[in-house]
Amino acid sequence: MVTENPIKKSKKADTYGAEDIYVLEGLEPVRRRPGMYIGTTDVAGLHHLIFEATDNCFDEFMMGHGNHMEVVFLPNDRVRVSDNGRGIPVEIHSKTKKSALETVMTTLHAGGKFGGKAYQSAGGLHGVGISVVCALTKWMRAEVCRDGILYAQEYSQGKATTKLEKIGKCSQTGTAVIFEPDPEIFKSQTRFEFKRILNHLRQQAYLTSGIKISLRDERISPPFLYNFYFEGGLISYVRYLMNNIESRQDNIFYTKGEKEGILVEIAFQYTKETEAFEESFANNILTGEGGAHLTGFRSALTRTLNDYAKKNGFLKEKDENLTGNDVREGLVAVVSVKLREPQFEGQTKAKLGNAEAKTAVENVLSEGLSEFLEKNPQDARSIIENCLLSARARKAAQAARTTILRKGILEGLSLPGKLADCSSRDPADSELYLVEGDSAGGSSRQARDRHFQAILPLKGKILNIERARLDKILASQEIKSLIIALGAAIAQDFDISKLRYQRIIIMCDADSDGNHIRTLLLTLFYRYFRPLIENGYLYIAQPPLYKIQSGKKMEYAYSDTEKEEVLASLKKSFISKTTEKQKEKLEEEQTQETQEQTQEQMQEKTPSFSIQRYKGLGEMNPSELWETTMNPENRILLKVAIEDAKESDHIFDVLMGKEVLPRKKFIQTHAKKVKNLDI
Repeated sequence: MVTENPIKKSKKADTYGAEDIYVLEGLEPVRRRPGMYIGTTDVAGLHHLIFEATDNCFDEFMMGHGNHMEVVFLPNDRVRVSDNGRGIPVEIHSKTKKSALETVMTTLHAGGKFGGKAYQSAGGLHGVGISVVCALTKWMRAEVCRDGILYAQEYSQGKATTKLEKIGKCSQTGTAVIFEPDPEIFKSQTRFEFKRILNHLRQQAYLTSGIKISLRDERISPPFLYNFYFEGGLISYVRYLMNNIESRQDNIFYTKGEKEGILVEIAFQYTKETEAFEESFANNILTGEGGAHLTGFRSALTRTLNDYAKKNGFLKEKDENLTGNDVREGLVAVVSVKLREPQFEGQTKAKLGNAEAKTAVENVLSEGLSEFLEKNPQDARSIIENCLLSARARKAAQAARTTILRKGILEGLSLPGKLADCSSRDPADSELYLVEGDSAGGSSRQARDRHFQAILPLKGKILNIERARLDKILASQEIKSLIIALGAAIAQDFDISKLRYQRIIIMCDADSDGNHIRTLLLTLFYRYFRPLIENGYLYIAQPPLYKIQSGKKMEYAYSDTEKEEVLASLKKSFISKTTEKQKEKLEEEQTQETQEQTQEQMQEKTPSFSIQRYKGLGEMNPSELWETTMNPENRILLKVAIEDAKESDHIFDVLMGKEVLPRKKFIQTHAKKVKNLDI
């Protein structure tokens, strides 16, 4: 509700008085600025509604009330979240004069997490979670079972539309909320994605051992059902995250402890991969941007391993200490803290700010890891040797990086000789095409707009970086040329502010070799130039597969399905034009019956088509390549984005890693989906 007109101006333009101030009441601020409360109103914000509802259930479970939660996808973009906790109170609230249920649902900063002993550790920091969900839904219904009575109330856009009613009896306690997102807020989509919620709930089940979580999709028939229940907690979660990756240690490290009222749990294992994967949680909320608890983990891990390495002769006193990157190579770790008053940055809780969490994690990990290393000397040796190997590779890579960067400086940032650069020096206007081979490079150089399009041809298949360390990667001439062309260095030295192009476009042939080269390049960018992807600067060009010509008319098709559509369209157009011309000619010469017979015969005629299947960009002349693939007005570009970092890591490990068996299984699983395969 707006009590003062927000666009009403005071009588004098140079005055600023009470009439210029307006107040948003109830949940109107949430609807006006939803991004302040759920981060975005795109697909991530949409699913955040469910996370807010499930967080309330987990808060109950962490306090020892209830052990089962159910999430059900319903038709018409609705979802139901229920638990067997205590149930939200329904008595009249002394301050609002409304039921406690309505107060919680329709009032910001109203809940049981601000004082008292109702919640000792809760994910809902501000008490705005479920009320924000209520504000951003077209329709919502809450059902509460307390003292054997089932209560219900409905809401819309943050306001109650019915009174709190007793609708029956019930045998247990709990709360259920059913809601439908408001399309006025979520304009891009209101349909929930099953997999996104599935991954989140699986994660939560590992973090809350002994709790059963059910997920059911009733939008399909028969309904799809998942049940999660894990007794192993973080140890089981690390084992799941390993996902058949070969480990360097026999035992998963696990420790649990409490310092100054903060409960800390940590589990990790080292793998034979080079990438590190760390997940951190505060009160079961995934802190994607880390925070104090993750900082404490990294600090204690580095210090404890250095102490052990020196104490046991792996490092001499004069040797350089292992760095944070050295001790984290190949690490799969989960850090979880539970604390009374978490200080998150933003309602989406991406980063934990409590300084005391850092100290608590450092103390618990230092004690637990020191004991683990002493009791498991074989695991300790494997871990330290891996860290030392990482340190040697780091030094070699640093020398190689320095050589590349120094070469660029000494030669005045000279670019690779085979790079056909653009004349523009504005990165926002400039784009770099990475093309396969000299033939395609020559064609694309002639096709491009020299003002803003640069061409860098790559010779053959670049090194598979998934199987190599950085020092070997930097020895590759093709990769060195790419680094210098981009102008922003690589890996931890990468500085996106120095990037020379803000559109990097991978343009490969539409065959199996082209697909392989594209995958190699994507692996390189994901592992060593990830900010390019995160900022939306990496694209994949979509050259046509077919050129179809009928008479003087020519069209392009980018898939087999589109080819059939083009052929059908050309055939229909041919018959229509032919019939019309012949019909006019026959009108004065033949009877109606003869006209109909002739028309039937003409419809049986088909035009002659010339169909060319492009297997390589080099087969296209410059004008065709410009018209179909490089002209910004006509071309189709696929933007590369990261939706699930862990899933992306896994896919690259499977497709490009050393292990053959997972790759073979992947191919067998997906082989039937391949309609056309160039061999």
